[in-house]
Order: sequence, then C-alpha cells, then structure tokens
Amino acid sequence: MGHADQDGRAPYATEMRGRAAAFVAHATARNRLPLDYSVNSLRLVDVLADGLRKGGAEGERAHRTLCALGAYVGEVLVRHAGGCWVDFDAEQRAYFGHPVGVRMPDGRHWNPLGRVTNRFTTGSPEDSTHTFYLTLHGRARRSWRDGATRLPALPH
Repeated sequence: MGHADQDGRAPYATEMRGRAAAFVAHATARNRLPLDYSVNSLRLVDVLADGLRKGGAEGERAHRTLCALGAYVGEVLVRHAGGCWVDFDAEQRAYFGHPVGVRMPDGRHWNPLGRVTNRFTTGSPEDSTHTFYLTLHGRARRSWRDGATRLPALPH
C-alpha cells in the first residue's frame, strides 16, 4: 500500500477519524456489520481483510478498503488505548511505509494501516488486528467501572 491516497496525496492524521467514520457508515449501511469501535470488532476487521484477499481484490479497490480498515483500527486504538493520530516524520514514513499512525500515551508509535496491510497480504494469525490491540505496548489502562484512563504506576 503506497503513501498516496486515491486523490494522489498522502492522508493527514487530522483526517483519519473522519475516514474511519465514513467507512463505518458505508459498511454498516450496506451490510449491517457490527463496527462499533469496540476491541472485539477488530476480529471483524481481520475477517474483512481475509475476505478481500480470498476474493482476489487488488489495485485501487484493495488500497481504498485497506486504508479505510486501517483508519478504523487506528480509531479503536485512539478511543480505547489512549492513543492519538499523528503524521509521521520522514524517518517514520520510511520505516512504517505509511504517512500516519497512532502515538500511545508512553510515546511509542504504531502503524495500524500497516497491520491491516500485513493481514491482507499474509492472512496470518500473527497479523491479526485484534491480537495487535491485545498485545499493544504503551496503551492506557481504563477502569472497568467508569472508563477513566489510568496510566500505569511507575515502579518505586
């Protein structure tokens, strides 16, 4: 998946929430998919990426859908793990292969668009977006009672 979007330019971090919302609106209107930004909904992202691969999707169709799925995965990280969308600098773009990603509360950067692309390419359980979230380093912890964000305690 390249850096350029369908209009020939790379997407910006400020656009990713809207891209995720547009994807959810489109996907749920046509198929009634349970894309509710929950962590469990990432399992559906894996199924959709696998379906694209098995269906032989390629080129622009695959690119647009994978970008939308990546935006959705990133938005789950933002909403549930305390991350924020960021524009990658030149070094990060070269490393991750994408122009945007998510920075976690501990300062680590993650590449949800790349994870979705890897799942599409390999279909491997190791490239699961659901597992990606569950094993993610640097995420904020949330209280099960009120959803309040708590950062991990520092060692004494």
